[in-house]
Amino acid sequence: MGITSGLVLFAVIWFMTFLCVIPVRLKTQGDVGHVVEGTHAGSPEVHNLKKKALITTVISLVLWAAIATVILSGAITVRDIDGWMFNRMAPLDAQQ
Repeated sequence: MGITSGLVLFAVIWFMTFLCVIPVRLKTQGDVGHVVEGTHAGSPEVHNLKKKALITTVISLVLWAAIATVILSGAITVRDIDGWMFNRMAPLDAQQ
């Protein structure tokens, strides 16, 4: 795995994790009881995005390290995943 693919993997993991973390402990205007005119009651009142971005970064680093270790060690390959699910790739012996 090169530097670019490592960064892309981290970015994908970060954004997926961020989308999962955003709604955690979110206080909406309807929950607080103060709805600003012209906005929806489900609009966030207190979102704590800075804290959630930090939490996302920590979780993403752990996930990225685990996934990158599996990819770089070769413990699970694309051929293994194909054998478990699709069985479309020819065995290594047949290719030579």
